[in-house]
This record gives sequence, C-alpha cells and structure tokens, in this order.
Amino acid sequence: MREGIHPEYRPVVFRDRAAGHAFLTRSTMTSERTIAWEDGRTYPVVDVEISNVSHPFYTGTARVLDTAGRVERFERRYGKRGGA
Repeated sequence: MREGIHPEYRPVVFRDRAAGHAFLTRSTMTSERTIAWEDGRTYPVVDVEISNVSHPFYTGTARVLDTAGRVERFERRYGKRGGA
C-alpha cells in the first residue's frame, strides 16, 4: 500500500441519540466533539440518528406488509390480467 493516502484509523465513540446508547469502536470518522469514556480516556464522539439499539428491525418492532392482500386488492380494482 502507498504511504500517506489512507485516513487515520482510530477509536471513536458512536452515540445513538434516539436511544441514548453509545459504543466504542474503531473508525476513520472525525469529530470536533469529544467524550470521556468508561476507561477514563477521551475519544471523539459521532452522533447518529439510529443504530442497532433503536432500529425497528433489530428491536423486533418492524411491521410486516401484507403483499398478498395488495395483489388481491389490485386485481379486484383493475381486473385480472388476460392470459396470452
């Protein structure tokens, strides 16, 4: 790999604003804001709107769409397609 072309890879705290959850990981993201972490060190913090703690898919609150009902309603409304 060429020297000097890659961004710095360092520990960063991501904070989910919706759930109030934060986690420490490594990333190339940068931020002017910092936060004191549980280990006593200070890390850059990146605020995100949604994470695995607040996303409906991961929390089990996702809704399942009734696609069969949609097809039947379309066929009732516009008629079935004529076979060739």
